[in-house]
Amino acid sequence: MPGSTTLKAGHGVDPVEHTDAVRLASVLSELNALLTVEGPNRLSDAQVSALCGGQAHHRQEFGEFIARLALDLGRKVAS
Repeated sequence: MPGSTTLKAGHGVDPVEHTDAVRLASVLSELNALLTVEGPNRLSDAQVSALCGGQAHHRQEFGEFIARLALDLGRKVAS
């Protein structure tokens, strides 16, 4: 697929500027909130499906993944 990247063992790390990492951690935290909140701001099943390759029923799993990623990235940029 054009633009895709395959990461293999021994692949180098691409640096991300600190300000970009902080911003990404914030975006991931907000995405997690939109996945889990109840009410009108909650992502719809159609939106979750678009984010999860057509599988809206993966909302909880995707939310947990996003939460872990945001937490991990947030810890790294805070140190």
